[in-house]
Amino acid sequence: MSTPLNSFTQRATPHALALFRVVVGLLFACHGASSLFGVLGGAMGQGGTVPTGAWPGWYAAVIQLAGGLLVLLGLGTRAAALVSSGSMAYAYFSVHQGSALWPIQNGGEASAMFCWAFLLLFFTGPGAWALDRVFFGASEPETVLAAQREPSAA
Repeated sequence: MSTPLNSFTQRATPHALALFRVVVGLLFACHGASSLFGVLGGAMGQGGTVPTGAWPGWYAAVIQLAGGLLVLLGLGTRAAALVSSGSMAYAYFSVHQGSALWPIQNGGEASAMFCWAFLLLFFTGPGAWALDRVFFGASEPETVLAAQREPSAA
């Protein structure tokens, strides 16, 4: 039996997921723009930029800007989210984890949170309001949600 709250949350899930995707993509793109162009406080809050081609900072910034924009728009969300998640896992283990074990101790909270947020988006897909829907039709999450709503015959 479906309660009004269950019915509401099932209908709202694709929209809540889309809002999550948009916010996470925007925040991630801001990090990339900051590092590449010195806007929004610049690299590390200094107003500077990461030197072109510098490993790994410049490549991470490109992934942040491009991946963030793609996720924000819902265009190739799963692929962009997977690459972005991997880049944040790399950042956490190569930059932060060496100084202390816990993210609160080593300054790696943002890397850890972005890593897990993008991994979630990889598995759930873009939700509603994605450009993928415009170019490629309905996305998988609505199909999955519809299948979950159907009672099993077993």
